[in-house]
Amino acid sequence: MTRVRIDLFASLDGYAPADQSPEQPMGADWGRLTAAWTATRTIHERVFGDTSGVGTTGVDESYAAAHFEGVGAEIMGAGMFGLHTFPDDPDWTGWWGDRPPFGTPVYVLTHTAPRPPISLAGGTTFHFRCAAIEDVLVEATESAGGMDVRVGGGTGTARDFLRAGLVDDLHVMIAPVLLGHGIRLWDDLRGLELTHKMATEASESGTIHVTFTR
Repeated sequence: MTRVRIDLFASLDGYAPADQSPEQPMGADWGRLTAAWTATRTIHERVFGDTSGVGTTGVDESYAAAHFEGVGAEIMGAGMFGLHTFPDDPDWTGWWGDRPPFGTPVYVLTHTAPRPPISLAGGTTFHFRCAAIEDVLVEATESAGGMDVRVGGGTGTARDFLRAGLVDDLHVMIAPVLLGHGIRLWDDLRGLELTHKMATEASESGTIHVTFTR
């Protein structure tokens, strides 16, 4: 049975990164929040293309490996793809180069006229949809072929799915840093622990992994 999954990053004070720019597309504090995640062997291999075996192999690695397992389709917001930064560039293909790490159909939510699909190496095809998130989820579920659908972000898109009650599995990596500003992750999500079973696990890096499972 297809499940809807999200992996997010937050600071100890509950913020996700803001202040996106072409130089820092994921936000000014993205590196601080994701340091433990990007240090893992799986992320070195799947995202950076480093197959030398370098990278951490502890608790953080187990969550990074699970991030890629059993996913048949992805949904992301326009900002995560880069449409907000490059809205008028027909040649823009996203932040991940010629071989994105997804390897699945990826549905990009947009409020503008949809673009033609973009197929890249490794099995990733970006589809652009100007539609309600519920309708896009139906399409992504069908294309996932019984595997899971991952909502990749950004944080605003993930929060839309959470508020709509569409998420089965939420994993939040709480980094041992204080931001003091950014996107407030938990606003309007009161009682999520009542509808999902919550668990926590601390890693060697000081990161706290919080999971919500329905």
